[in-house]
Amino acid sequence: MSEGDQIRIDVVTTADAGELLTLRRAAFVSEAQIFNDPNIPALTQTLEELIVDLQSEDVVTLGAWAGHRLIGSIRVGIEGGKATIGRLAVAPDQQGQGIGTQLLFAVLGHLPEDTKEVWVFTGQNSKHNISMYNKAGYEHQFDQVAGDLTYAYLRKVLEAGAIVDDEDDEDEVVRGEN
Repeated sequence: MSEGDQIRIDVVTTADAGELLTLRRAAFVSEAQIFNDPNIPALTQTLEELIVDLQSEDVVTLGAWAGHRLIGSIRVGIEGGKATIGRLAVAPDQQGQGIGTQLLFAVLGHLPEDTKEVWVFTGQNSKHNISMYNKAGYEHQFDQVAGDLTYAYLRKVLEAGAIVDDEDDEDEVVRGEN
């Protein structure tokens, strides 16, 4: 992607499901290698399961497009006043250009007004991801073991009635997320 290229961020639809599945698999290979586990959920989800997820009323999935190519995505599940981000993915050849950070902040504009907090989780050893989340205002809350993996859970509290966008840096390296 050259410097003048525009990135468009928009809701991913079921028409984009195949491309989204391909993007996630490409992005999550690095996570699987970090944890020596090829069975992480983002790599084992089927196309049919992804379509069901995209159709869910409690889920918003955004994509970042460069022209017609899907180069990044983020998924947020909404439950009451809580949102949970997962499966932040950026195409391997596009990582380190701030696309993940753009998606992380763009999703805030798609949350219901009564959302009070946003949670995100990633592998405890995913230092680049944790650093990106910290820079975006997410604070580490706890770690949780799930099988052979340990996940770090981070939270961002939103101001009442206002979504805070404190983005100030877009040079982080982003790899596949949960």
